[in-house]
Amino acid sequence: MKKEIVISGFGGQGGLAIGKNLAEAGMAEGLNVTWAPSYGPEMRGGTANCSVVLSDKPVGSPVFAHPTELIALNEPSLVKFEEGVVPGGMVFVNSDVVTDKVSRTDLTAYYIPCSQIADEVGNPKVSNMVMLGAYVAGTKVLKAETIEKMIQEMFTGAKAKFVPLNIEAFRRGMACVQ
Repeated sequence: MKKEIVISGFGGQGGLAIGKNLAEAGMAEGLNVTWAPSYGPEMRGGTANCSVVLSDKPVGSPVFAHPTELIALNEPSLVKFEEGVVPGGMVFVNSDVVTDKVSRTDLTAYYIPCSQIADEVGNPKVSNMVMLGAYVAGTKVLKAETIEKMIQEMFTGAKAKFVPLNIEAFRRGMACVQ
């Protein structure tokens, strides 16, 4: 098994955090992983993307030309990366921001209303957790329990109050795909 994932969007949408969470969860489950972020100097509002490899075999390089999955958090990301996804791959689209549909018929597309769900659970900042849940449910490459444990470890002390909110957003994202 080898997953090569591109996660792309505007800075501040949490795309790099999705990638880091995938990499850390992969390590926790004994997979070989790489995480390579890329972003402009603007940070918030500028383009940000990352590449993640999850594999049951050693990873030779964090660089790849054709992802098995794309997480497109904004329109320019779908336009830029859709063509490179391998035939039979998956594309996860933030349908609250991206108005276009995946144009290729050889890809499986999931349209996730990340912002809407984040608002429903009470905080627009958790839209990336919604998308993370959708990815985990769609690919079944990682266990939901692993991600939920990571969320609990991520938010400690004064931030522990955010654990239920993030877990709810993650689970709602999973429900969009199941």
